[in-house]
Amino acid sequence: MGSLHPMMTFVPGVRVRMAEVPFAIEGDREAVRVARRIVRDLKARFFAISKRNKPLYHAFGSFSSPMVIATLAMAERVAAAAGVPARMRRDVMLPIVKKTFRNYLEASADKAFSGPIARGDVNTIRRHLKALRTVPGARELYLALARSALRNLPVRNRRAVAQVLKNE
Repeated sequence: MGSLHPMMTFVPGVRVRMAEVPFAIEGDREAVRVARRIVRDLKARFFAISKRNKPLYHAFGSFSSPMVIATLAMAERVAAAAGVPARMRRDVMLPIVKKTFRNYLEASADKAFSGPIARGDVNTIRRHLKALRTVPGARELYLALARSALRNLPVRNRRAVAQVLKNE
């Protein structure tokens, strides 16, 4: 028994070049042998993963794609609340999203991280949190992501930011 897990999003109407997709492989010796042959036939890459780590691997995929989309969908809802016309929302955020991903891919998460949390701008963070009360779910997502950033990324004025987030 074994399994082969592509790290890729699959949505209707969109073709994927499987040669560009990394695969996680786990299982018994025979299953791994067959899985490797499949991946090689696809001209793709593979790596081993333990069965017990499959849920974390799947969560890794969720953070890498659908949760990014969930965050962008929330950004569109916040844009709507801010009065950005519907026809412009994606176009308005496209440059910052592209540059953020480019910075991340070319450097690191630490070097791509910017904005009021990175700067430790507690007054702006407070204003964001107050304004986000008007968009259902946005404030909770902001707080969850801000707290994650505080744990995992460089933040100036860390203690003050932590205190603002704790009090919310």
